[in-house]
Amino acid sequence: MKVAFIHNEKKIGTGAHYINDLMSLKLQESGVDMKNFYPRVSLDAPVHLGGLKNILFFHSLLEKRKEILKYDLIQGTTYTPLPFLAYPIPVISHFGSTTKGFLAATPRASQMEPDLKKIWYGLRSSGTIKELNVKTRRPLRDIAEVEAYVASKSEAVIATSLIVKHELLQMGVKEEKVHLIHNAIEDYWFESVLPESQSEPQLVFLGRIGSDAFSLKLKGVDRLIHLYKYFKNVKKTTVCMTANKSLVSWLLANIPNHLLFVNIKKDKIPQLTRGLRGSILFIPSRYEGFSLSLVEGMSQGLVPVVYAVGVAPEIIKNGENGFIVSSQKEAIAIVKLLLADDVLRTKCSRGAEKTCQQFSSSLIADKLIKLYETVSK
Repeated sequence: MKVAFIHNEKKIGTGAHYINDLMSLKLQESGVDMKNFYPRVSLDAPVHLGGLKNILFFHSLLEKRKEILKYDLIQGTTYTPLPFLAYPIPVISHFGSTTKGFLAATPRASQMEPDLKKIWYGLRSSGTIKELNVKTRRPLRDIAEVEAYVASKSEAVIATSLIVKHELLQMGVKEEKVHLIHNAIEDYWFESVLPESQSEPQLVFLGRIGSDAFSLKLKGVDRLIHLYKYFKNVKKTTVCMTANKSLVSWLLANIPNHLLFVNIKKDKIPQLTRGLRGSILFIPSRYEGFSLSLVEGMSQGLVPVVYAVGVAPEIIKNGENGFIVSSQKEAIAIVKLLLADDVLRTKCSRGAEKTCQQFSSSLIADKLIKLYETVSK
């Protein structure tokens, strides 16, 4: 089977780029003849046309249409296979998240909860962030509309969580087209033997934290700061990806008892988390399509305290392998409980390690190949 895989070549450390690379590798190891196709030329456009700029960026792949159309099928992330919907070759659109979903989940500054709004306005006053809100959401709305169109016209649509599946159905995609295939994590997360749980648990954050006003709110940096400040005497480890140097400086200067690692190569992260087994992983995001950081942290025996985002509602059972919370007040109460109860923490830590086994990379390859065979018939 020959599959043309369309996505962006840029390596900026997001979950989407890692899962794209992992899928390509595992499918090739399973005998799929997969080739990656990347656009090369970008347009110079003003901010309000950013969505159209991104769409046209992938439309430029038509210059390679003769080569791409020789494949059995085309797989692209969300709207990227748009140029090939007019051709008879089957198209699969892979949704790790939906733009419609994170637009709805991310508030403007004036809509934030009072305690979090205070933190947000303080970041702006200190110069850590330049603006309270992005200048315009029009680029994201443009992309959301095109995503809905591509999903409705594709032969099949992959959703990486039930939340994403529900969003696709709300966008008008027929249910028989939508296939639930969870993301996977790299094999190296499972390779090291973990030490015993720490007697002095820490608060831990793993993952992309955002850079601009929109993505920082999306990832819940205000919620993270709020929790960190409440537990000022508890040790903290943050392993984050961000291009916002001012935020990094602010975190170093304002969060006590804190180790901060920024833009670490991903396969080095297990070395940083290996000694944190039994510590508390806080996922403050307002929206995740899947949340690789959640599963990666669970593989290291971290106990997740997470909002109901991504795959969390499907896999987290309160008191068994972590906790789902709906407010900062609830998050603080759960963290207090876990810090005071070593038996509960150990139980949840072991439960988390067991749960993450279902996200082995070999499983995603098998599921994708079955879908390819169905679509190609």
